[in-house]
Amino acid sequence: MGNIIFLILVLISFAGLYKIFEKAGLPAWKALIPVYNFWLVGGIINRPKWWGLIMIVPGVNLIMYGVYGFHLARAFKKRMTNDLLYASLMPYLYFAYLGFNKDIKYFGVSDIKSESSFIKNWADPIIFAVVAASIIRGFFFEAFTIPTSSLEKSLMVGDFLFVNKVCYGAKVPQTPIAFPFAHHTLPFTESTKSYLEWIKIPYLRLPGYSKPKNGEIIVFNYPDGDTVALGMQNMSYYQLVREIATSMKQEDGGRKSDEAYQSQAWHYVNGPDKRFGAITARPADKREHYVKRCVAIAGDKLEIKNGDVYINDKKQAMPEHAQHRYIVTTKTPIFGENSTNKLGEGQLSNFQLLEQYDIYVTEASKIESPNDTNYYDLNMPVDVVEKIKKLPDVYSVREKIEPKGYRDARIFPHNKSYAWNNDNFGPFVLPSEGMTVKIDTGNICLYEKMLSTYDDGIHSITKSAGQVLYDGKPITSYTFKQGYYWMMGDNRHNSADSRSWGVVPFDHIVGRPVFVWFSMKDPTKNPISGKSVLGSLTKNSHDGKFRWDRFMCYVGEDGLVSWKIPVFIIIAFSIAYPYWKRRRKAKKGK
Repeated sequence: MGNIIFLILVLISFAGLYKIFEKAGLPAWKALIPVYNFWLVGGIINRPKWWGLIMIVPGVNLIMYGVYGFHLARAFKKRMTNDLLYASLMPYLYFAYLGFNKDIKYFGVSDIKSESSFIKNWADPIIFAVVAASIIRGFFFEAFTIPTSSLEKSLMVGDFLFVNKVCYGAKVPQTPIAFPFAHHTLPFTESTKSYLEWIKIPYLRLPGYSKPKNGEIIVFNYPDGDTVALGMQNMSYYQLVREIATSMKQEDGGRKSDEAYQSQAWHYVNGPDKRFGAITARPADKREHYVKRCVAIAGDKLEIKNGDVYINDKKQAMPEHAQHRYIVTTKTPIFGENSTNKLGEGQLSNFQLLEQYDIYVTEASKIESPNDTNYYDLNMPVDVVEKIKKLPDVYSVREKIEPKGYRDARIFPHNKSYAWNNDNFGPFVLPSEGMTVKIDTGNICLYEKMLSTYDDGIHSITKSAGQVLYDGKPITSYTFKQGYYWMMGDNRHNSADSRSWGVVPFDHIVGRPVFVWFSMKDPTKNPISGKSVLGSLTKNSHDGKFRWDRFMCYVGEDGLVSWKIPVFIIIAFSIAYPYWKRRRKAKKGK
């Protein structure tokens, strides 16, 4: 309905422009040609004609409509504050008002002796800074912050980076009416939407110069986040229900069926008291941004065996900084309470440093020990494992693997027919565009979300009398309309990824991280070194809050590559060249 209303408003504005062109002495029929008409309006208002080209950019063109309305009002001598506000906020109707009102004449802007200081020095520069930044952010590069430790240490919590949207082709905004530079929530609020769904644009992606490849780190819209509880936005609505159902089952001893616990959890979340806030749906382009490693691409056969990933039956090399869980056995308490390390007393918390050994552990907990031997569950990369083995009083270090045949209810497809877990998963073939897959009541749980939500809009998927019904009609196969990808974190046992919520459709892929420009530690997870800001300015990456070694780095396939010297040269040149040019000009003048 919103799209129809918007189309009517645009048609009204074009009719108004038709009459405006007549009054301004231009061929009226040219007002009916999109984009070209605004190119000509630039001459009417004495503004650059190339502004008209911006009208092809969804979202930004809404801002430009207001800009044109403001300047047209001035050209028709409607320069009172209320006229300028009306023209800026409702330009579609104001165009018609200017064109069809016989008492309003075109004067142009030549009688305006000089621009007001507000328009010249503030309004125009601010508006076009917003326009330029919106175009860059929407179609070229967007700033992004790493929110979770799933890619530790390839990309770390607190890394500020730029995402390249051109590589796979930039997506046209599907919800163009939005607060500038905000994603899905207004700044300084916890749950207020930053966008309106009055106008919805169908999915459209501009041409890119590459396709997602195996092993690439990719930024994407979290597909499972199509529905969220506003009071618990760090996970999807579906994940929230699953987690509560699992908790209820554990507390109850599993006396009921999984379906019964799912239903109980659903009523708990959707109850009248709204324990987790209102439940809301989000369009694809406003779903949470996630960053993971693309392990398998469309058409690949994926399988995980004892923690190792196999693509098309070939074992894949583990990422350099991949992390796994290990059971560490020690003769004496060397971590946490009663330990002799510099951390002091208390349980070893997340992301702390064993400073005297230069060991970084992302997660740790102590397991109750039945005797005088101490057991610890540590999450760490291979290089840290080797350091842990060399610590005094460490008896053994054993990788923790979930056995084949053990079903983890939190793992996709969340169906008791598939006994899969984090370390033993599949085989599963990812659908590609044009691939036809046989569908039955046994495997529909693997493809249900794709058929019902991702692939071709919203459809109803049900089972009846041993058949799968697609919008009420029986189907035995399905041909996919886009490709699907499998994303995993390098922090293999501390990552909510495709193993938890399934595939990522191509239309959810945003781009590739290319440049880390700033990096700082989270003080809650780095209590030793992550607190002081001013004090960290003179400290190294190990002892201070700032990770200096990660500043100004290109994100390559094998890790970060420092660009500090090229960036320093560019900045120095940009400062020195204007100074040299002024000196040279002054010297010539003398």
